[in-house]
Amino acid sequence: MDPVSQLASAGTFRVLKEPLAFLRALELLFAIFAFATCGGYSGGLRLSVDCVNKTESNLSIDIVFAYPFRLHQVTFEVPTCEGKERQKLALIGDSSSSAEFFVTVAVFAFLYSLAATVVYIFFQNKYRENNRGPLIDFIVTVVFSFLWLVGSSAWAKGLSDVKVATDPKEVLLLMSACKQPSNKCMAIHSPVMSSLNTSVVFGFLNFILWAGNIWFVFKETGWHSSGQRYLSDPMEKHSSSYNQGGYNQDSYGSSSGYSQQASLGPSSDEFGQQPTGPTSFTNQI
Repeated sequence: MDPVSQLASAGTFRVLKEPLAFLRALELLFAIFAFATCGGYSGGLRLSVDCVNKTESNLSIDIVFAYPFRLHQVTFEVPTCEGKERQKLALIGDSSSSAEFFVTVAVFAFLYSLAATVVYIFFQNKYRENNRGPLIDFIVTVVFSFLWLVGSSAWAKGLSDVKVATDPKEVLLLMSACKQPSNKCMAIHSPVMSSLNTSVVFGFLNFILWAGNIWFVFKETGWHSSGQRYLSDPMEKHSSSYNQGGYNQDSYGSSSGYSQQASLGPSSDEFGQQPTGPTSFTNQI
């Protein structure tokens, strides 16, 4: 039997049913979706410029852009409708910083989730034998939760700028030929942004997963166990004082009973001495 089958038969993968490992596996999967939908994007738009002189027209102007969305470097040529002259233009904006930050966070989150899942499955005993492993895991989880929030928010703003800069209506305003009423400028094809919208959604879903996993990682640390001991100590003291109170009450009851028996003793003796009186009286007679 190969090692993988032995581990599976021994129940090693049952740890994936626990919330800690299950959420970590979801984080791994969602991180893939996040950087794949953003980092693998490539889109474009198509415009047409119909000049009064048809020979100067260009009815198919393709503008292609892709990750990391340095739009100011995307150049294209359009007719000026003034002879054979061409106008060289470029898109406006640069969203590379937010896009690259978002993808970087997603890639490192994927790598850490993969490593943590392997540790949970194959090295669970070493992970829990001291507080160092859970403590590092807790700190990293908190840091990635913050990074996902910042990265997703920044990329959402960057995507909004990309949509404005690649809007065909905005691009047509850059062309000098389109400012003349005699020329006809049209948008034939607009860029499809569905995958980029999906990347933003997965970014915030990753933030929710990592933030929710903070509690389950915290339960593995020594801070949680020490907190439980702190809460259990006052309860133990309270129960011990209650038991001591009950013991004193029982001892008080037993002592009172003893004193009652002691007080009854002399009266019974006195009662027993009554026959001696008549005996002595007859002797006197």
